Amino acid sequence: MSKHVAVLMGGWSAEREVSLRSGKACADALERLGLYKVSRIDVTRDIAATLRDLKPDVALNVLHGRPGEDGTLQGLLEILAVPYTHSGVMASAVAMQKDIAKTLLKAANVPVPGGVVVSRHEAAARHLLPKPYVIKPVAEGSSVGVFIVREDHSAPPQELTAADWTLGDRMLVEPFIPGKELTCAVMGDKALGVIEIVPTTKFYDYEAKYAPGGSTHLLPAPVSSAVYEECRRLALLAHQALGCRGVTRADFRYDETRDGVSGIACLEVNTQPGMTETSLVPELAAHAGISFEELVRWMVEDASLDR
Repeated sequence: MSKHVAVLMGGWSAEREVSLRSGKACADALERLGLYKVSRIDVTRDIAATLRDLKPDVALNVLHGRPGEDGTLQGLLEILAVPYTHSGVMASAVAMQKDIAKTLLKAANVPVPGGVVVSRHEAAARHLLPKPYVIKPVAEGSSVGVFIVREDHSAPPQELTAADWTLGDRMLVEPFIPGKELTCAVMGDKALGVIEIVPTTKFYDYEAKYAPGGSTHLLPAPVSSAVYEECRRLALLAHQALGCRGVTRADFRYDETRDGVSGIACLEVNTQPGMTETSLVPELAAHAGISFEELVRWMVEDASLDR
């Protein structure tokens, strides 16, 4: 009898639309393989009852943001004893909290930017770092709610004080690192290649990440072999330092004006990277000779409990 896979997508985070696209792509791929019974689930707050009724063999978690990326859905799947993909409860929760993740990465000798954590009102009141600097929510992904404060900005972004702000009160304020945007995926215990992302806009924001033509991906990244291999080494080290499982993606900035590999800084580890047609992980897998269908199948077969 074929394995029954519940593809969990959608949810209610700021990244809902991207998750629906990721989920559709993965479910379509599983159906093309013809090896699985596939159920597509747009996750709502009664997901526990849905899964109890459905009784799937595996949950392919393709949610981005909360609740799929912060450890809460993982905890629910543990309680329901439904094996699931990607990272477990602790790694998911830690990686989602960028400030805590940075502390652990730094302790593991993964270079990270400096910075402070403050309330959004403090971040809006005055410049807390020399310009240019970056302000971002401690627990959002896909560059949602990220502001780059440049030299010509007389005041911090006042959008942070908006009454309809929904991205949490705690903000991470970090120095802006000039140079290249690099990213590297990890699949199990192996680092894949390194992509340089060149946004067609000024900043690799939500639109650049998910709109066709929003950015150009250079693969392999046009950097020295030393920098390329150091990014791969650091991506795997970061994956292991946070206790991640399955597929992750580490994002870096690389300041070319610094000597050797000293200009590399790890910005974050994504435990639920995008799986859309413009996403980075499928592109990195393809470069390593792994088709999209093979990648999705690997994630399903890698699923377990106690991750």
